[in-house]
Amino acid sequence: MFAPSLLWTAPEINPINNKARSIPLLNVFCVHGRVFLFSWLGFFIAFWSWYAFPPLLKSVIAEDLGLSDSQVLTSNVIALLATLLVRLVAGTACDRFGARWTFAGCLLIGALPTFLAGTANTFSELCALRFFVGILGGSFVPCQVWTTAFFDKNVVGTANSLTAGFGNAGGGVTYFVMPAIYNSLVQNGLTTSQAWRVSFVVPGILIVSVAILLLLFCPDTPTGKWSERAQAIPRQGSSAPSQGTRVRIAGSAQSPSPSGNEEKISIGGSIRSSQFHGEKKGNGIESPSDDNEPRIGEQYEIDAVQQEVIQNPTWKEAMKVVLSPQTLVLAACYSCSFGAELAVNSILGSYFGQQIPSLSLQGSGNWAAMFGIMNIVFRPLGGVVADYAYRSTKTVWAKKILLHTYCFLTGAFLIAVGLTDPRDLGMLVGLINIGFAFFDEGANGLNFALVPHVHSYANGIVSGVTGASGNLGGIIFAIVFRYGGSYARAIWIIGVIIMAVNVATCWIKPIPKGQIGGR
Repeated sequence: MFAPSLLWTAPEINPINNKARSIPLLNVFCVHGRVFLFSWLGFFIAFWSWYAFPPLLKSVIAEDLGLSDSQVLTSNVIALLATLLVRLVAGTACDRFGARWTFAGCLLIGALPTFLAGTANTFSELCALRFFVGILGGSFVPCQVWTTAFFDKNVVGTANSLTAGFGNAGGGVTYFVMPAIYNSLVQNGLTTSQAWRVSFVVPGILIVSVAILLLLFCPDTPTGKWSERAQAIPRQGSSAPSQGTRVRIAGSAQSPSPSGNEEKISIGGSIRSSQFHGEKKGNGIESPSDDNEPRIGEQYEIDAVQQEVIQNPTWKEAMKVVLSPQTLVLAACYSCSFGAELAVNSILGSYFGQQIPSLSLQGSGNWAAMFGIMNIVFRPLGGVVADYAYRSTKTVWAKKILLHTYCFLTGAFLIAVGLTDPRDLGMLVGLINIGFAFFDEGANGLNFALVPHVHSYANGIVSGVTGASGNLGGIIFAIVFRYGGSYARAIWIIGVIIMAVNVATCWIKPIPKGQIGGR
């Protein structure tokens, strides 16, 4: 049961892998709290800069550079392409070098084109700069991999959805902040051409600052250095329990084993109790559920935790992970949910302005911003629902069913928006900023609540492929907006695609056959 004190007290720790079993949201003095803070803050600043163009693009930048509507939409596609490529690379880099260094690298490399954004004078230069600014979108992958490494299976869905949700809110905040910075600069004497160019310096400074701070104050993993991650986990023959041992967390309500055979053991210098059960199968413990996940409780199998240690990827193993049906399902669902969010977010300010002509640039931007800001609530709620369903049913199928349900309803809301093409502000806000946002952003949270269960020894690769697929979906849907005619027609076409994809993939098992453990 949730207690408010968990938000600021040091979390209970899994003694095998040092992962937190609660989320110290307000505690920056413990290492898990600091990692949580910099995970979402780094992605928040990156997302803000990545989406800094759309709030000013059509009304200010396009006029200054003499761009057509088709060129504006084309630049939106270009902005997503680099992120797709970087997310694929970032996933493998996380497994090779660790999420912390990959995260900082994405931020620092992406800061350079952010500072240079104001140097664009032609359409081709704008596209080039938007392409390289898209590197910042790749920071989502190390954000999720880093969070997964620090939070245990009972809360990992919630932790991932919180960091991603808070970070995604940067895409909404930018609709408030960039016009405000621009207007402030104009009021202080700069021309409109100068003001939009100077405004990009602000996110650039923040990106560099956050990257340096996360390197200074956070570790690679909860057990120490990235290079020592495997040695930090107890193994057979060590002074710690052997493989197959179940380690009981202090203070749990777990009943003693039937045999009553309990032994005190030392892990990481602390005394914990272990339970030895007789129901073994081969060299390990028999899997207690159909999807090969250990039962949710207060005990942990060391062999399952060992399987979760990230391995240095080989090409053969990486391709096996990438092409597995479970990874492809995650990719398909995320291409629908996050892809739709990206594409809709890139045109939303213009869409509000078109549907409600009485809105000013700031006004349409403010209403569009609400869609992104709802990530603070709706994406974490998806992760919370996923973790609750997982704990209640003790099966990963619960997460998968919820994921497809949310995606299907996302498509349904888009069809409703496209077919009704509302011109009433209340109806527009209700359908897009509330209905569509609830299921679309919740589906994003559900997706990365499921990711840690699939090929857990290659979490970076799975996260990278899934995250990149979100951008692939964004590119596909941006092309639909580019060539689909009116906004309304493009929106309902996207809704149909999302519903069809989820009907086609909902039957595939969530866990690869034969996989032991997971999260």
